[in-house]
Amino acid sequence: MKAFKCHHVVGGQLRGREGTQRVWPLTRQPSLSLQVRLLGVVSQGQPALVIMELMTRGDLKSYLRGSWCNNPGLPPPSLKDMIQMAGEIADGMAYLSANKFVHRDLAARNCMVSEDFTVKIGDFGMTRDIYETDYYRKGGKGLLPVRWMSPEALKDGIFNTQSDVWSFGVVLWEIATLAEQPYQGMSNEQVLRFVMDNGVLERPPKPAGAPSLGSHELMCLCWQQNPRQRPSFVQLLERIKDHMAPAFRTLSFFYSAQNGHHGSGEPSSTEIDPCPEEDEPPASPLPARRDRSPGQLPNGTAPL
Repeated sequence: MKAFKCHHVVGGQLRGREGTQRVWPLTRQPSLSLQVRLLGVVSQGQPALVIMELMTRGDLKSYLRGSWCNNPGLPPPSLKDMIQMAGEIADGMAYLSANKFVHRDLAARNCMVSEDFTVKIGDFGMTRDIYETDYYRKGGKGLLPVRWMSPEALKDGIFNTQSDVWSFGVVLWEIATLAEQPYQGMSNEQVLRFVMDNGVLERPPKPAGAPSLGSHELMCLCWQQNPRQRPSFVQLLERIKDHMAPAFRTLSFFYSAQNGHHGSGEPSSTEIDPCPEEDEPPASPLPARRDRSPGQLPNGTAPL
């Protein structure tokens, strides 16, 4: 079994690129407690069981939908909070990609929120029971999260880092809408056909009480029809790194020696063509950080 050491990854089960099911333990605890603590493993019998540190605020989907509504003392996430969530999820995914793992089911329901509001990715089979309507059985195959799947995954069953990036774009949409259902009003079969016909989610609406959101440029970058034109998770982090909390520089994979990237700030070499928006000019390369109004990226647009 492979030990994962990343602050934004929760121990659980993932499917490796070779297709085998793995349990990834978090066996060594660095001094900064950079991951959810693994407390125990039951390896005898099926299924294998893992006992982990409690993520007190539950999964991200439930948190976005209701935790702040049910707690008057807890305001809805601010734009800064949303950027932080997105960056922490992207950081965990960058770590998995660097270790040659494909998630295949990235969604808000599969991200966990800790007591200090840190978001960490995981893959918990139990969410298939809790969020049964998020999955669809295509033909005689197993349950598929069609609303989060890329066109090539739906058409040809291709799952790789690029398809995970597509799913990340849907997670950004979930964060921006406080966990509305993607493609609301469409059946799973309609969503399948819509995405296979090059359809994408519309600009997220602004829910009552939610902070004002700007461009959904990052989502569009993730939803390129050509998988090779989608940015990597590291490239996505380049766009929002200056807006992450100071602790991100210390705890993240992005700034680690293992990444070997160190947040260089160099422009991406990936050819990216964001989906056009009538009220915004094409995005220009990001300049050096300068003073700007709260909640804006260096190019003057909101990141989500």
